[in-house]
Amino acid sequence: MDFLSNKRITVTGGSGFLGSFVVEKLKERGCKVIFVPRSKDYELVEYEACKRLYKDAKPDIVIHLAARVGGIGANRLNPGKFFYDNLMMGVQMMEIGRQVGIEKFVAVGTICAYPKFTPVPFKEEDLWNGYPEETNAPYGLAKKILLVQAQAYRQQYGFNAIYLLPVNLYGPRDNFDFESSHVIPALIRKCVEAIRGKEGRSTGSDASYSCLLPPASDTELPTITVWGTGNATREFLYIEDAAEGIILATERYNKSDPVNLGAGCEISIRDLVGLITKRTGFTGKIAWDTSKPDGQPRRKLDTSKAEKEFGFKAKVSLEEGLKRTIKWYMNNR
Repeated sequence: MDFLSNKRITVTGGSGFLGSFVVEKLKERGCKVIFVPRSKDYELVEYEACKRLYKDAKPDIVIHLAARVGGIGANRLNPGKFFYDNLMMGVQMMEIGRQVGIEKFVAVGTICAYPKFTPVPFKEEDLWNGYPEETNAPYGLAKKILLVQAQAYRQQYGFNAIYLLPVNLYGPRDNFDFESSHVIPALIRKCVEAIRGKEGRSTGSDASYSCLLPPASDTELPTITVWGTGNATREFLYIEDAAEGIILATERYNKSDPVNLGAGCEISIRDLVGLITKRTGFTGKIAWDTSKPDGQPRRKLDTSKAEKEFGFKAKVSLEEGLKRTIKWYMNNR
Protein backbone atom coordinates (compact mmCIF):
# COMPACT_ATOMS: atom_id res chain seq x y z
CA MET A 1 0.00 0.00 0.00
CA ASP A 2 2.84 2.39 0.80
CA PHE A 3 4.46 1.49 -2.53
CA LEU A 4 1.55 2.86 -4.56
CA SER A 5 0.49 5.76 -2.33
CA ASN A 6 3.66 7.72 -3.08
CA LYS A 7 3.65 7.19 -6.84
CA ARG A 8 2.39 9.26 -9.74
CA ILE A 9 0.11 6.83 -11.60
CA THR A 10 -1.42 7.21 -15.05
CA VAL A 11 -4.38 4.97 -15.91
CA THR A 12 -5.20 4.98 -19.63
CA GLY A 13 -8.84 4.13 -20.07
CA GLY A 14 -9.33 5.25 -16.47
CA SER A 15 -12.75 6.73 -17.16
CA GLY A 16 -14.00 3.51 -18.78
CA PHE A 17 -15.68 0.41 -17.38
CA LEU A 18 -12.66 -1.35 -15.85
CA GLY A 19 -10.62 1.81 -15.45
CA SER A 20 -13.13 3.56 -13.21
CA PHE A 21 -12.91 0.72 -10.70
CA VAL A 22 -9.10 0.62 -10.88
CA VAL A 23 -8.97 4.35 -10.14
CA GLU A 24 -11.31 3.91 -7.17
CA LYS A 25 -9.13 1.16 -5.72
CA LEU A 26 -6.01 3.27 -6.18
CA LYS A 27 -7.68 6.05 -4.20
CA GLU A 28 -8.61 3.56 -1.48
CA ARG A 29 -4.92 2.73 -1.20
CA GLY A 30 -4.06 6.35 -0.60
CA CYS A 31 -2.83 7.28 -4.08
CA LYS A 32 -2.96 11.04 -4.42
CA VAL A 33 -1.62 11.65 -7.93
CA ILE A 34 -3.70 9.70 -10.47
CA PHE A 35 -3.85 10.97 -14.04
CA VAL A 36 -6.71 9.79 -16.25
CA PRO A 37 -6.30 10.93 -19.88
CA ARG A 38 -9.45 11.47 -21.93
CA SER A 39 -9.53 10.48 -25.59
CA LYS A 40 -10.70 13.96 -26.62
CA ASP A 41 -7.44 15.34 -25.20
CA TYR A 42 -5.07 12.45 -25.90
CA GLU A 43 -5.83 10.20 -28.89
CA LEU A 44 -3.37 7.44 -28.01
CA VAL A 45 -3.38 5.97 -31.51
CA GLU A 46 -1.27 9.03 -32.40
CA TYR A 47 2.39 9.00 -31.37
CA GLU A 48 2.59 12.71 -30.56
CA ALA A 49 -0.44 12.45 -28.26
CA CYS A 50 1.30 9.68 -26.31
CA LYS A 51 4.43 11.83 -25.97
CA ARG A 52 2.36 14.76 -24.77
CA LEU A 53 0.61 12.55 -22.23
CA TYR A 54 3.90 11.51 -20.67
CA LYS A 55 5.10 15.11 -20.63
CA ASP A 56 1.93 16.32 -18.92
CA ALA A 57 1.43 13.47 -16.43
CA LYS A 58 5.08 12.63 -15.57
CA PRO A 59 4.06 9.17 -14.31
CA ASP A 60 6.09 6.73 -12.25
CA ILE A 61 3.70 3.91 -13.19
CA VAL A 62 1.40 3.43 -16.18
CA ILE A 63 -1.56 1.04 -16.04
CA HIS A 64 -2.60 0.66 -19.67
CA LEU A 65 -6.29 -0.20 -19.95
CA ALA A 66 -7.31 1.90 -22.96
CA ALA A 67 -8.69 -0.29 -25.75
CA ARG A 68 -11.17 -0.52 -28.61
CA VAL A 69 -13.40 -3.42 -27.57
CA GLY A 70 -16.73 -5.09 -28.28
CA GLY A 71 -18.57 -8.37 -28.58
CA ILE A 72 -18.53 -10.84 -31.48
CA GLY A 73 -20.63 -8.57 -33.70
CA ALA A 74 -18.41 -5.54 -33.17
CA ASN A 75 -15.28 -7.60 -33.78
CA ARG A 76 -16.66 -8.95 -37.06
CA LEU A 77 -17.52 -5.43 -38.25
CA ASN A 78 -14.26 -3.75 -37.18
CA PRO A 79 -11.35 -6.22 -37.43
CA GLY A 80 -8.98 -3.70 -39.00
CA LYS A 81 -9.77 -0.88 -36.60
CA PHE A 82 -9.63 -3.14 -33.54
CA PHE A 83 -6.24 -4.48 -34.66
CA TYR A 84 -4.63 -1.17 -35.57
CA ASP A 85 -5.96 1.00 -32.75
CA ASN A 86 -5.20 -1.49 -29.99
CA LEU A 87 -1.75 -2.27 -31.38
CA MET A 88 -0.70 1.35 -31.79
CA MET A 89 -2.00 2.54 -28.44
CA GLY A 90 -0.18 -0.18 -26.52
CA VAL A 91 3.08 -0.24 -28.47
CA GLN A 92 3.51 3.52 -28.38
CA MET A 93 2.62 3.91 -24.73
CA MET A 94 5.14 1.25 -23.73
CA GLU A 95 7.89 2.55 -26.03
CA ILE A 96 7.64 6.14 -24.80
CA GLY A 97 7.43 4.90 -21.22
CA ARG A 98 10.74 3.13 -21.80
CA GLN A 99 12.24 6.25 -23.34
CA VAL A 100 11.36 8.48 -20.40
CA GLY A 101 12.33 5.86 -17.83
CA ILE A 102 9.13 5.12 -15.91
CA GLU A 103 9.37 2.61 -13.06
CA LYS A 104 6.70 0.17 -14.22
CA PHE A 105 4.29 -0.48 -17.09
CA VAL A 106 1.25 -2.68 -16.51
CA ALA A 107 -0.12 -4.01 -19.80
CA VAL A 108 -3.61 -5.50 -19.60
CA GLY A 109 -4.25 -7.97 -22.41
CA THR A 110 -7.22 -10.19 -23.16
CA ILE A 111 -8.32 -13.81 -23.03
CA CYS A 112 -8.99 -13.44 -26.77
CA ALA A 113 -5.23 -13.84 -27.23
CA TYR A 114 -5.45 -17.56 -26.42
CA PRO A 115 -5.61 -20.15 -29.23
CA LYS A 116 -9.08 -21.21 -30.34
CA PHE A 117 -8.66 -24.78 -29.09
CA THR A 118 -6.65 -24.21 -25.93
CA PRO A 119 -6.91 -27.13 -23.45
CA VAL A 120 -9.15 -26.26 -20.50
CA PRO A 121 -8.26 -24.77 -18.09
CA PHE A 122 -6.15 -22.26 -20.06
CA LYS A 123 -2.60 -22.17 -18.73
CA GLU A 124 -0.30 -19.25 -19.47
CA GLU A 125 2.24 -21.54 -21.15
CA ASP A 126 -0.40 -22.50 -23.78
CA LEU A 127 -0.67 -18.93 -25.06
CA TRP A 128 1.39 -19.54 -28.22
CA ASN A 129 0.12 -23.01 -29.12
CA GLY A 130 -2.23 -21.99 -31.92
CA TYR A 131 -4.20 -19.20 -33.63
CA PRO A 132 -6.96 -17.32 -31.75
CA GLU A 133 -10.65 -17.77 -32.50
CA GLU A 134 -11.25 -16.10 -35.86
CA THR A 135 -14.00 -13.63 -34.95
CA ASN A 136 -11.78 -11.75 -32.46
CA ALA A 137 -8.29 -12.77 -33.60
CA PRO A 138 -7.24 -9.29 -34.83
CA TYR A 139 -8.09 -7.75 -31.45
CA GLY A 140 -6.55 -10.62 -29.51
CA LEU A 141 -3.31 -10.59 -31.52
CA ALA A 142 -2.94 -6.81 -31.23
CA LYS A 143 -3.09 -7.09 -27.45
CA LYS A 144 -0.84 -10.16 -27.47
CA ILE A 145 1.94 -8.19 -29.18
CA LEU A 146 2.28 -6.19 -25.97
CA LEU A 147 3.50 -9.34 -24.22
CA VAL A 148 6.23 -9.74 -26.84
CA GLN A 149 7.16 -6.09 -26.43
CA ALA A 150 7.19 -6.29 -22.63
CA GLN A 151 9.44 -9.35 -22.60
CA ALA A 152 11.78 -7.94 -25.25
CA TYR A 153 12.11 -4.63 -23.40
CA ARG A 154 12.81 -6.39 -20.11
CA GLN A 155 15.51 -8.49 -21.79
CA GLN A 156 17.23 -5.65 -23.63
CA TYR A 157 16.58 -2.58 -21.49
CA GLY A 158 15.71 -3.96 -18.05
CA PHE A 159 12.32 -2.29 -18.42
CA ASN A 160 9.80 -3.41 -15.79
CA ALA A 161 6.70 -4.25 -17.82
CA ILE A 162 4.19 -6.91 -16.76
CA TYR A 163 1.36 -8.49 -18.74
CA LEU A 164 -2.03 -9.61 -17.38
CA LEU A 165 -4.72 -11.70 -19.10
CA PRO A 166 -8.18 -10.99 -17.69
CA VAL A 167 -11.10 -13.18 -18.66
CA ASN A 168 -14.50 -11.76 -19.76
CA LEU A 169 -15.50 -8.95 -17.39
CA TYR A 170 -18.97 -7.85 -16.27
CA GLY A 171 -20.58 -5.70 -13.61
CA PRO A 172 -22.07 -2.27 -12.88
CA ARG A 173 -21.18 0.50 -15.39
CA ASP A 174 -20.73 -2.04 -18.20
CA ASN A 175 -21.52 -1.16 -21.81
CA PHE A 176 -25.18 -2.02 -22.52
CA ASP A 177 -25.19 -0.83 -26.15
CA PHE A 178 -26.51 -3.62 -28.39
CA GLU A 179 -24.06 -2.72 -31.17
CA SER A 180 -20.91 -3.19 -29.09
CA SER A 181 -21.75 -4.88 -25.77
CA HIS A 182 -20.61 -8.27 -24.55
CA VAL A 183 -22.94 -11.14 -23.75
CA ILE A 184 -23.97 -10.38 -20.14
CA PRO A 185 -25.01 -6.73 -20.54
CA ALA A 186 -26.66 -7.53 -23.88
CA LEU A 187 -28.75 -10.30 -22.31
CA ILE A 188 -29.71 -8.19 -19.31
CA ARG A 189 -30.89 -5.35 -21.52
CA LYS A 190 -32.81 -7.70 -23.84
CA CYS A 191 -34.65 -9.28 -20.92
CA VAL A 192 -35.50 -5.99 -19.23
CA GLU A 193 -36.68 -4.36 -22.45
CA ALA A 194 -38.79 -7.38 -23.34
CA ILE A 195 -40.45 -7.19 -19.92
CA ARG A 196 -41.09 -3.46 -20.26
CA GLY A 197 -42.53 -3.95 -23.73
CA LYS A 198 -44.86 -6.68 -22.51
CA GLU A 199 -46.08 -4.76 -19.49
CA GLY A 200 -46.21 -1.39 -21.22
CA ARG A 201 -44.71 0.27 -18.17
CA SER A 202 -41.46 0.58 -16.23
CA THR A 203 -40.52 -2.49 -14.19
CA GLY A 204 -39.09 -0.26 -11.47
CA SER A 205 -35.82 -0.80 -9.63
CA ASP A 206 -36.78 -3.35 -6.98
CA ALA A 207 -33.87 -5.67 -6.22
CA SER A 208 -35.90 -8.91 -6.18
CA TYR A 209 -36.65 -8.86 -9.94
CA SER A 210 -39.00 -11.83 -9.59
CA CYS A 211 -42.47 -12.27 -11.08
CA LEU A 212 -42.22 -9.13 -13.18
CA LEU A 213 -44.32 -10.74 -15.90
CA PRO A 214 -47.90 -11.87 -15.25
CA PRO A 215 -49.00 -15.34 -16.43
CA ALA A 216 -49.70 -15.36 -20.16
CA SER A 217 -50.39 -17.73 -23.01
CA ASP A 218 -47.53 -18.89 -25.25
CA THR A 219 -48.71 -16.63 -28.05
CA GLU A 220 -48.49 -13.59 -25.79
CA LEU A 221 -45.04 -14.30 -24.38
CA PRO A 222 -42.22 -12.00 -25.55
CA THR A 223 -39.17 -13.50 -27.27
CA ILE A 224 -35.51 -12.61 -27.05
CA THR A 225 -32.94 -13.80 -29.60
CA VAL A 226 -29.52 -15.08 -28.53
CA TRP A 227 -26.62 -15.68 -30.90
CA GLY A 228 -25.26 -19.20 -31.42
CA THR A 229 -26.23 -22.59 -30.06
CA GLY A 230 -25.77 -21.84 -26.39
CA ASN A 231 -23.23 -24.65 -26.08
CA ALA A 232 -20.10 -22.50 -25.85
CA THR A 233 -18.77 -21.93 -22.35
CA ARG A 234 -17.36 -18.79 -20.82
CA GLU A 235 -15.73 -17.68 -17.60
CA PHE A 236 -16.72 -14.32 -16.17
CA LEU A 237 -14.87 -12.13 -13.68
CA TYR A 238 -16.73 -9.51 -11.67
CA ILE A 239 -15.38 -6.05 -12.38
CA GLU A 240 -14.34 -5.18 -8.81
CA ASP A 241 -12.42 -8.46 -8.55
CA ALA A 242 -10.64 -7.67 -11.82
CA ALA A 243 -9.66 -4.22 -10.60
CA GLU A 244 -8.31 -5.66 -7.36
CA GLY A 245 -6.25 -8.21 -9.30
CA ILE A 246 -4.69 -5.47 -11.42
CA ILE A 247 -3.81 -3.40 -8.35
CA LEU A 248 -2.27 -6.37 -6.56
CA ALA A 249 -0.14 -7.16 -9.62
CA THR A 250 0.92 -3.52 -9.84
CA GLU A 251 1.99 -3.63 -6.19
CA ARG A 252 3.61 -7.06 -6.06
CA TYR A 253 4.41 -8.62 -9.45
CA ASN A 254 7.60 -7.85 -11.37
CA LYS A 255 8.25 -10.78 -13.72
CA SER A 256 8.15 -11.31 -17.48
CA ASP A 257 5.69 -14.22 -17.54
CA PRO A 258 2.03 -13.42 -18.38
CA VAL A 259 -0.55 -14.02 -15.64
CA ASN A 260 -4.23 -14.97 -15.94
CA LEU A 261 -6.88 -13.06 -14.01
CA GLY A 262 -10.10 -15.01 -13.65
CA ALA A 263 -12.65 -16.63 -11.40
CA GLY A 264 -11.61 -20.21 -12.21
CA CYS A 265 -15.05 -21.52 -13.23
CA GLU A 266 -17.02 -21.75 -16.49
CA ILE A 267 -20.67 -21.73 -17.50
CA SER A 268 -22.39 -22.47 -20.81
CA ILE A 269 -24.12 -19.60 -22.57
CA ARG A 270 -27.36 -21.58 -22.31
CA ASP A 271 -27.05 -21.82 -18.52
CA LEU A 272 -26.01 -18.16 -18.35
CA VAL A 273 -29.20 -17.19 -20.18
CA GLY A 274 -31.13 -19.22 -17.61
CA LEU A 275 -29.52 -17.33 -14.73
CA ILE A 276 -30.17 -13.92 -16.27
CA THR A 277 -33.77 -14.64 -17.20
CA LYS A 278 -34.38 -15.88 -13.66
CA ARG A 279 -32.76 -12.82 -12.08
CA THR A 280 -34.57 -10.33 -14.32
CA GLY A 281 -37.91 -12.13 -14.10
CA PHE A 282 -38.12 -12.74 -17.86
CA THR A 283 -40.49 -15.68 -18.53
CA GLY A 284 -40.78 -15.41 -22.29
CA LYS A 285 -39.25 -17.44 -25.08
CA ILE A 286 -35.57 -17.83 -26.01
CA ALA A 287 -34.80 -18.06 -29.75
CA TRP A 288 -31.32 -19.39 -30.58
CA ASP A 289 -29.96 -17.91 -33.81
CA THR A 290 -27.66 -20.73 -34.88
CA SER A 291 -26.67 -18.85 -38.05
CA LYS A 292 -24.53 -16.65 -35.78
CA PRO A 293 -21.17 -17.84 -34.42
CA ASP A 294 -20.59 -19.23 -30.94
CA GLY A 295 -17.08 -17.80 -30.81
CA GLN A 296 -14.41 -19.76 -28.94
CA PRO A 297 -15.84 -23.19 -27.92
CA ARG A 298 -14.71 -23.07 -24.27
CA ARG A 299 -13.08 -20.57 -21.92
CA LYS A 300 -11.83 -21.28 -18.44
CA LEU A 301 -8.57 -20.07 -16.95
CA ASP A 302 -6.06 -21.68 -14.66
CA THR A 303 -5.83 -18.93 -12.03
CA SER A 304 -3.25 -20.53 -9.75
CA LYS A 305 -0.34 -18.30 -10.83
CA ALA A 306 -2.10 -15.09 -9.83
CA GLU A 307 -2.80 -16.46 -6.38
CA LYS A 308 0.76 -17.72 -5.98
CA GLU A 309 2.56 -14.66 -7.34
CA PHE A 310 0.53 -11.80 -5.89
CA GLY A 311 -2.24 -13.25 -3.75
CA PHE A 312 -5.20 -12.67 -6.05
CA LYS A 313 -8.33 -14.80 -5.75
CA ALA A 314 -11.76 -13.76 -7.02
CA LYS A 315 -14.36 -13.22 -4.28
CA VAL A 316 -17.67 -12.46 -6.00
CA SER A 317 -19.68 -15.42 -7.32
CA LEU A 318 -21.38 -15.22 -10.72
CA GLU A 319 -24.86 -15.25 -9.17
CA GLU A 320 -24.01 -12.44 -6.77
CA GLY A 321 -22.27 -10.47 -9.50
CA LEU A 322 -25.27 -10.80 -11.81
CA LYS A 323 -27.59 -9.66 -9.02
CA ARG A 324 -25.49 -6.52 -8.48
CA THR A 325 -25.20 -5.85 -12.22
CA ILE A 326 -28.92 -6.20 -12.88
CA LYS A 327 -29.74 -3.98 -9.91
CA TRP A 328 -27.36 -1.31 -11.22
CA TYR A 329 -28.87 -1.48 -14.71
CA MET A 330 -32.41 -1.26 -13.39
CA ASN A 331 -31.48 1.85 -11.42
CA ASN A 332 -29.45 3.52 -14.19
CA ARG A 333 -30.91 2.37 -17.51
